[in-house]
Amino acid sequence: MIEAEQNIDVKLIAILEKVSDPEIPVLSIMDMGVVRSAFIENGVVKVQITPTYSGCPAMDVIGDDIKAALKLAGFESEVELILAPAWTTDWITPRGRKALEDYGIAAPLGEEADKDVLLHGKRLVKCPQCGSTNTKMISQFGSTACKAQFQCNDCQEPFDYFKCLK
Repeated sequence: MIEAEQNIDVKLIAILEKVSDPEIPVLSIMDMGVVRSAFIENGVVKVQITPTYSGCPAMDVIGDDIKAALKLAGFESEVELILAPAWTTDWITPRGRKALEDYGIAAPLGEEADKDVLLHGKRLVKCPQCGSTNTKMISQFGSTACKAQFQCNDCQEPFDYFKCLK
């Protein structure tokens, strides 16, 4: 997995790991990889976050949740949205990928496999319910813009697939 450089003060990691992604509450913003830096400067915690995609409506909520968590821990804070480098699904941690699947969302496969699945109908996406790859895409668009809707042909359960973003 490619990982963008992060500058995160170790004293802040435990606090930020408690802040959930508002669209996928089983994931922390740390597991999603949206926190690019978090450091203390002159008594103020400065946090930089990168949206999962341009215009993501969850970023304002995430910023507010970060400030609330840091305030609860006794810190003043500032949150800055940064757009470069652009977020990629490669930044989702292994723990985050497992949490996605446990929650019922298939984790992103990678850029080439993603194209094969979304554009060519290949059966590579594993059903998070039964583990079968005998799945089919129902729609390029799922519950949010970053997901596609799939259904398992074996257990018949519908599920979201988190599209690979680079």
